[in-house]
Amino acid sequence: MSVGQTLDDILRAYEALPAEEQKAIVSQAKALAGHKVALPNPGPQTEAYFSEADETFYGGSAGGGKTFLICLLALNEHQNTLILRRIGKNLKGIKRELLGLLGSRDGLNESAGTWTHARGVIDLGHCEHEGNKEDYQGIPHDLKAFDEITQFTESQYTYISGWCRSADPNQRCRVLATGNPPSTAEGQWVIRRWGAWLDPTHANPAKPGELRWFTTIDGEDTEVDRDYVGPKGERPRSRTFIGSVLEDNPDLAETGYAATIEAMPEPLRTMLREGRFDIGADDDLWQVIPSDWIRQAQTRWKPDGFKGLKMTALAADVAQGGPDKSSFAARYGTWFSELVRKKGIETPDGPSIGAEVFKIRRDACPVIVDVGGGYGGDAVRFLKDNSVTVIGFNASHASTARTADKSLGFANKRAEAIWRFREALDPGQEGGSPIALPPDPMLVADLVAYRWKLVGAGNIQIESKEEIRKRIGRSPDDGDATIMCWSEGEKMAVRKMHEAALGGRLPQVKVGYAAQKVSRR
Repeated sequence: MSVGQTLDDILRAYEALPAEEQKAIVSQAKALAGHKVALPNPGPQTEAYFSEADETFYGGSAGGGKTFLICLLALNEHQNTLILRRIGKNLKGIKRELLGLLGSRDGLNESAGTWTHARGVIDLGHCEHEGNKEDYQGIPHDLKAFDEITQFTESQYTYISGWCRSADPNQRCRVLATGNPPSTAEGQWVIRRWGAWLDPTHANPAKPGELRWFTTIDGEDTEVDRDYVGPKGERPRSRTFIGSVLEDNPDLAETGYAATIEAMPEPLRTMLREGRFDIGADDDLWQVIPSDWIRQAQTRWKPDGFKGLKMTALAADVAQGGPDKSSFAARYGTWFSELVRKKGIETPDGPSIGAEVFKIRRDACPVIVDVGGGYGGDAVRFLKDNSVTVIGFNASHASTARTADKSLGFANKRAEAIWRFREALDPGQEGGSPIALPPDPMLVADLVAYRWKLVGAGNIQIESKEEIRKRIGRSPDDGDATIMCWSEGEKMAVRKMHEAALGGRLPQVKVGYAAQKVSRR
């Protein structure tokens, strides 16, 4: 039986009592509440209030009392709290909620962005720009609260959450995120982070309020057993999601707010009214690859899709000792295998990258290496020295190509490669798109991150890696590796065939999806 169900039973029993007995119980409850400014509403809000998770995502539908829960916990249970909104001006809603609970503005320092109360201090902050996360480096709070979590980047959330701690051993520390289903592709990371609760395709789904434990292994967020101990003695942190609906917030439900939500257009109405995370978010106007095209490509993917084919190409987006990861993407015709990822410190030079290539490479296929920024040159030299057919992909090089309809040109090779992948994924082309992508949420997050604009005399320009990193807090390594594998792989296969023919040898790589249906060695 859940906390909410238990309280509902208690309330029904309370309402059946005579008026005098009800009055006596109210007096006792007030005495027990002590310093509490208010109590949570029965149901999911109470369950979230008392949840033992280190990291709780509370939300779903609009009007479920999400901001109220943040403020209530800050005032009732915590000494030092940080409450964040992505945009600073949106903190006014937090201030109104705190004012309603406290009854006055006593303790509010507008210039410092702090609100002092009986138990401690609340810091009010924002992360309008990616770099604002560093404003909170090293500042301890026993409650880190993110209101409207889908508006934050994943790196902002994980970076700031890392400083959740207290010098008081008796003070509980927790992270609370609240929000509705993401309305843009950039907010989809929350579905990945709380996938056990929100992703309908998750292999091991969790119930609302159920605790799961997670830690970082080889740079990846990984679910583990509760008693897991890492190589350095690190322990996992618990995580949960608790859904809310408007009816969980009686005060707002009585105002007619439901009618406002019902009047919204679809799919926004269903997302906000029912808290549905399985309904697609709107794509950004300048998003290069539509999210639905990516999802369709993933539905075409089968685990054994490579059978009967030879590996066409292998691409490496390298991070030689840097903060990013090295990503390796391989394909068999139009079927892409699952990506291989290695931390930058694990691939510091050409030989270490080459070692990964040798593990993955099959059928003497060509290897494409990103040489932009000066990182991949060492890997290219090492592979060539070991008789591997390899080409360096330099995104900044000029392009003379045009779009499929010949209407637009490209600012550089990066724009050409990404746009060509968009064209290949287009389900509206004759015969549809044959590309099959693995069901990888990190890959999806990268592919939806690309943005474009027109420059000069009708040329497509796409954000650089550095610009994307500033916007979403990370580099789209998986997306870049996948796109390089498509854009250069076929060209290299053709070139290799010509070279082999000139040398009187049989080609090592067959070109074209149908032509590759040969027996695997």
